[in-house]
Amino acid sequence: MDKQYVTKEKLEELKQELADLKGRRRIEVGDRLKRAKELGDLSENSEYFEAREEQAQVETRIGELEDMIKSAQIIEKSASTSNVSIGSTVEAEKDGQKIKLTIVGSNEARPEAGFISNESPLGRAFLGKKTGDKVTVSVPKGKVEYTVISIE
Repeated sequence: MDKQYVTKEKLEELKQELADLKGRRRIEVGDRLKRAKELGDLSENSEYFEAREEQAQVETRIGELEDMIKSAQIIEKSASTSNVSIGSTVEAEKDGQKIKLTIVGSNEARPEAGFISNESPLGRAFLGKKTGDKVTVSVPKGKVEYTVISIE
């Protein structure tokens, strides 16, 4: 599996979610299954089928979380301000407007808050760039050009 770039905080959040699913949620789903089985005929028991579906979802999520945690690579705040890397905060200019973006792993991307994935077209375009570099990104309406103003 590919590396999952996450902050320390996000890794802790994933571990807490995993612990909750393995503990409390598994018990809740198990209790629902038990109650549904007690109702009798399973062939037409919608509560049983819903509980089984929920159980499958919980187990799938547990597997996903375990894989993410195993392949997690902690994002350290970039010590280098010469090149954009994962963890960098970039101030850029596009059409006279300044924007501030932080390059994060895909699990923490929140574009509306300025956190963009290193795997997104914009994130990939910024990686490795230096202050003053031009960054061109293809978007559905054509190409957009950014100029890197500063790197933190």
